[in-house]
Order: sequence, then structure tokens, then C-alpha cells
Amino acid sequence: MNRWFVVAPASVALGWLLNWLHVPAAWILGAIIASGAMALGTGRDLKVNARFYKVCRGVIGVLAAVPLVGIPAGELLHYLVPGLVAAAVTTGAGIVGGFVLARHGGVSRETGVLSMLAGGASIMPVIAQELGADMRYVALTQYLRLLTVSVTLPGVTSLLTTPSAAPPPEEATQWWMWPLVLAIAVVGGPIAEKLHIPVPSVFGPLLITVAVGWLLPVPIVTPQALAVMAFLSIGWVCGGGLSVPSLKHFGKLLPLTMGYILVMMAACASMGWVISKWLGVTFFEGYLATSPGAIETVLALSAEGGAGPAVITLQLIRLISVMLVAAYLPRILRRF
Repeated sequence: MNRWFVVAPASVALGWLLNWLHVPAAWILGAIIASGAMALGTGRDLKVNARFYKVCRGVIGVLAAVPLVGIPAGELLHYLVPGLVAAAVTTGAGIVGGFVLARHGGVSRETGVLSMLAGGASIMPVIAQELGADMRYVALTQYLRLLTVSVTLPGVTSLLTTPSAAPPPEEATQWWMWPLVLAIAVVGGPIAEKLHIPVPSVFGPLLITVAVGWLLPVPIVTPQALAVMAFLSIGWVCGGGLSVPSLKHFGKLLPLTMGYILVMMAACASMGWVISKWLGVTFFEGYLATSPGAIETVLALSAEGGAGPAVITLQLIRLISVMLVAAYLPRILRRF
């Protein structure tokens, strides 16, 4: 019996349930659980079709680019310096944490750094696979950080004073977004390869989405079904390669990993206080603007609390910085 007849519907059911329970990265986690259980139960890796996964990586690139479109250049410039300072603290902490993991945990430096870089949890496993890092460990660590940050954010921000403003209206998905997003996902990678752009499967669609988004009269909205398909594919690739030795290795490093995640969260909270004083915004906005990842939760809380443009702008500057560091990681590590 083809194992996918069990794994695919189980992944959708688990993803739907976790999403209904408001669990962060619900679809990815559901797919990891379903595919990981099958791989562990049968003792064989669960392979994902290469062409299907290539398209899904392109959709992930589109998803990563959508928040970058439509931010006025003047607004970005106003927040550029504080955003870069906050991003330097976050990425610097990730690189140091990655080196600590590599030295004391027996993983490669690429694996350690990609595991500890805060932001783009859905992108890091894809980049890890293309750079030859341990995709499974990167994925498990990234989603542990994402889960920790997402769970703590509502509790912490509920104690802070929020601004008062109306949340923006949600965008509707036009029918022609389906062929547009799929076309960008398919052609983005080959174009980026021709231009020698690092991690072309992600950054090609990302850059094309930004360019197309600035030309269109309406914002690009990725159809929910395509986003779910892409998230499930990441979970299948990560979970389908799980084995008892890999889980034991992750469990062995769990105290060190979790300890550094908490240290990073504390450092980012301190940076949030600095940003709030620097820009004259509330600590609520500063805390959300410097949160180490979980951008979906950050944006939801930001809209609910009526935060200003500082949150999304600083988060986007951090996200761009983290992705650039990840893309050029081999060159960066060679300097060390």
C-alpha cells in the first residue's frame, strides 16, 4: 500500500486540528507528525516528489515576499538604522548560538547557525537542504523556537500598554492569483540560477514577487490552499527523514538549544526596550518589533493592539537581514 494514502489525509487532518487550536506553524507540524510517525513506524524514509517540492519551495518564496510589497520607501528609510541595529543583534546572537551548538553539540556550523537564526522558520529548512546542512535538526529547532516565542507572546503583550487604532481590513484572494503565484513559483528558480542568486528556489520567486507586486495595482495574496500545500511539503520532507538516531541526537541537544532560545528572547526583549525609547513608541510595539520570529503571531497581535508601522517595518528589515545571512552563509563561515 502506498504510504502517502495514509500520510496525506492524516497530515491535512492534523494540520486542520492544530490550526483550529491556534498552534503556530500548524500545517507544518501536522505534516511532520504524520510523516515522521510513518517513517519511524516503517523504518524507511518517506520521499517527497522532487518536482512537487520544487514548486512548493517557490510558493514559500512568494509567501516570504508578500509582506515586503507596498511598504513606502520613505517609511523604510525612517526605520532603517534602528531596524538594522535590531537585526544585527538578532542575527549576531543567532550566529554565536550556532557556533556554540557546533562546538558542543557535534553539528556542523551551517546546521548550528541555520538552527539559531531567528526568523523565516519555513524557509530555513529549505535553505539548509540546499547548503548541505542537517535539514531535520534545523527544522526541529526552528519550530521549537517558533512555538516558544508564539506561546509566550500573547501572555507578555497582554501585560503591556497598547496603542489604539483600527486593524486593517483583510485582502480578498482574486482568482487570477492562482496562475500568477504558480507561474512565479515555477519560473523564479531557473531565472535565479541563471543570475547566480544564492538559494535560487526561494530567492528567485521572492525577488520576482517583490518586482511584480510593485507593478500591480492590487496586492498579491497567495491562495490559502497553495500556502497549505507548501507548508505540508516542508513538514513531509522534514518528518519523512526522521529516524530514531536523529531524534536521540536532537533530544541530547535539547537543553542547550532551549537555553539559548530563552537567552535570545531575553536579548530581543531588551532590544525592544531600546527601540521603544529610540523611536518614541510604546514598549508593546518595541517588543513586537524585535521579537525573534513568529511573525504571523506578531502581526496578528500588532493589528489587534493597534500598533504603528514600526512593528512590521522592523520585522521586515530583520527578516531580510536573516535571509541574506542564511543565503550567503558559506561565504560568511569561510571568513571564520
